[in-house]
Amino acid sequence: MAYPEAERKLPDFYAYVARDMVDVCRPRNGVWVDLGCGDGPVAFALAQLSQAVIVLVDPNRDALARAARRAEELGLAGRMVAVAGAAEDLPLADASTDLIVSRGSIFFWDDQPAGVREVYRVLRPGGAARLGGGLGRTYPMWARREFIRRRREGVRRRGKRAVRAFREVRTREAFQGWAEDAGLTDFEVSGEAALPADDPSTGLGLWLTFEKGRERA
Repeated sequence: MAYPEAERKLPDFYAYVARDMVDVCRPRNGVWVDLGCGDGPVAFALAQLSQAVIVLVDPNRDALARAARRAEELGLAGRMVAVAGAAEDLPLADASTDLIVSRGSIFFWDDQPAGVREVYRVLRPGGAARLGGGLGRTYPMWARREFIRRRREGVRRRGKRAVRAFREVRTREAFQGWAEDAGLTDFEVSGEAALPADDPSTGLGLWLTFEKGRERA
């Protein structure tokens, strides 16, 4: 079957994701963290929406070095800090951050409940977190459909085991379980994964959102 958008370049979705994160969490300008940041595309999009100090956390030092170089090039080095670390053992002090976001990395953490607990630990009272994956609520529908189609084709090419592993961590039940196992009592799991490409909600993703001070201390 031929797809008319198959060869069309997809627009960058990171700005859409960052806007959603800010709109949903409504954080104050303070210290924001992009967890599992890679080269920092979400962090750079967040920097355009705020005057916050942004901490980039990732276990990949090469990716962090690339992000740091780009921050220097963009004149953002004064408010962007790259720190090597993993979700399960964040190199950040207790109650030191106002916003923690993670787009696309939670599926690859070694221990999701431990990572969620660490996120809660380093949030200040009133701080918020949004963890998960998606393309942004205002990302063009044609691009969402095509992104999902291409991603599914890529996973299928890796075989049935890859498909099964991909699906197992992208369910509302999985997110609910991670939050509950982390000890959270007040949180929201929003969205759906594995939707048909022509579903109006496809590509919006699956997210765990919570605020410190609304659950256990």
